[in-house]
Amino acid sequence: MFKKLCLLMLLSCAQAFALPSFQDIEQSGQLSSLAYGGDDIKSPLMDMGHVLIHQTVLEGVEVSYFLTVHEGVQFITVRGTANLQNAMVDLDINLKQDETLGIFVHQGFANAALGIMKNVTEFLDQSKPVRTTGHSLGGAAAVMLAMYLDKQGYDLGQVITFGQPKVTNVGGADVFSHLPLLRVVTEKDIVPLVPPLSPLQIKNLDIYWHMGEEMILLQGQDYALTQGLKSMLRATKFTSALPSETNLQAHKMQTYLDLISLKIEEATQVPYKTELNLFGVSFD
Repeated sequence: MFKKLCLLMLLSCAQAFALPSFQDIEQSGQLSSLAYGGDDIKSPLMDMGHVLIHQTVLEGVEVSYFLTVHEGVQFITVRGTANLQNAMVDLDINLKQDETLGIFVHQGFANAALGIMKNVTEFLDQSKPVRTTGHSLGGAAAVMLAMYLDKQGYDLGQVITFGQPKVTNVGGADVFSHLPLLRVVTEKDIVPLVPPLSPLQIKNLDIYWHMGEEMILLQGQDYALTQGLKSMLRATKFTSALPSETNLQAHKMQTYLDLISLKIEEATQVPYKTELNLFGVSFD
């Protein structure tokens, strides 16, 4: 138990990576948005300076992705789901051991990522860096894909996800704490918070846990950064009530793009207040 608590505290002070620019974040957001656009994406990709290498829908795992190259960097973008109600249902699943990664993971996300990995390998140039991105469940699959690419020795660049749910537990987050992951969220998007964490669960750390740095997009030029326990405790505010219209809007990729666009010219980091106390200890 003591070792698990020490691990929990270490993950609360996880490695911090240099943040990408908001121009880079916007680029990944635009790619994630295009993933919902169907087959006609070649022209808008060219406008972004990306060359489309491969695009497909994978049968059996209900996922699609596309591979592009931009300035010598390969980008793999995974399509998510715009249906928040379905996302909430799909997230209610047990963690299972992954033989390749050696950690416990969400099996659905792992299956999607493995399907992409098997399909995309022949199109990848191992001499060039690879970045992955996606929104919602696509973001979760993008993180899992980054894990598999890392295991295979690919030069892994920045992983940027939007509204991404959790994919592994405390131990898994520790094993892959070296991944350069930035999880971009909006304050009212509840998908990154599920399954929620109760303070009473700290005694049993075989629970879903986020890794990487979390960027919370606030109004105007403001944004906040969290990680580890403080990031996870945001989920204690989440109730079992059905998602509201506010939550639905907060999860949409367009909402993310609108908030990012306000920060391109100038952005201001502000402290994030959880307003939470655990056993009399404030996390602010």
